[in-house]
Amino acid sequence: MSDAEIIMSIEGVTKKFPMGEGKFLTACDNVTLHVRKGEFTAIVGESGCGKTTLMKSVMNIQPPTEGRIIYRGRDVTQLSGEDRRQHCRHIQMVFQDPAAAFNPKLKVKEIICEPLLNFGLVKRSEMAERAGQLLQMVELPPDFGERYPNNMSGGQRQRVAIARALALNPEIIVCDEATSALDVSVQDTIIRLLCRLQKEKGVTFIFICHDLALVSMFAHRVTVMYLGSIMEKLDGDKLQEARHPYTRALLQAVFPVEKEKTHIIQCLEGEIPSPTDMPSGCPFQTRCRSCQDKCRTEKPVLRELSDNHYAACHFPA
Repeated sequence: MSDAEIIMSIEGVTKKFPMGEGKFLTACDNVTLHVRKGEFTAIVGESGCGKTTLMKSVMNIQPPTEGRIIYRGRDVTQLSGEDRRQHCRHIQMVFQDPAAAFNPKLKVKEIICEPLLNFGLVKRSEMAERAGQLLQMVELPPDFGERYPNNMSGGQRQRVAIARALALNPEIIVCDEATSALDVSVQDTIIRLLCRLQKEKGVTFIFICHDLALVSMFAHRVTVMYLGSIMEKLDGDKLQEARHPYTRALLQAVFPVEKEKTHIIQCLEGEIPSPTDMPSGCPFQTRCRSCQDKCRTEKPVLRELSDNHYAACHFPA
């Protein structure tokens, strides 16, 4: 896989939330990864692994406790005032539940054009035309602009959310579980739409998901997280070469469409540690079949196993 230009670097990001009595919940622990121009970067993991918190730091919604997020040479965590507002033009987000993200009293054309109005890029008399152009971009007819959010299906609302994210012509779009609430057939159409937009417009996507099988179909790079830490990073087309026990366990837990007699489904067992009382050593030790004494005392660091392939494991498979 070719190495495209790095447009965002997440460097040593840690996010801690105070829980009282001197305790902290560590949602992200020293996370480092690079986002490359025009690619799909997938961040995968179970609920509570810290992937959404990480993206809230990227969006400058929740600044990290430690670390930097460098976009085009600037640390976005240090932006404030007008600089912070202008930064929003370059990085937009598509949320898991568009119904909750939309004002139900606004028409679709108003929802889509709201970012353009905020930056003075469109007049109210031009809203219908501009909204129609963006709706066609996401394969919806222009007359959808006259509808309200509750008059559409989940897939249609998600297309509207994508149209709104595209309105400011951003360089990066973050999709936070953007397909998890949709039917499988609708998921497929949304993924195909995102892939087309990525190729036609050169948009860079950061795709947050818990479905490793899904991202294997389109992601250029995959980062696997567990309890706030990165377990493995590798190219999307080489997921079957994963060597971290957690990534391999996620792959083995996938139900194939056509199950072979020799295929064995293995579910992850063991207790997940409390994020407010993490054990020393590897975060995955309580559920790892290959856990050894070293894993219980020394936390592994990401190390390169091959080109573009890193794993935080003392004993990778």
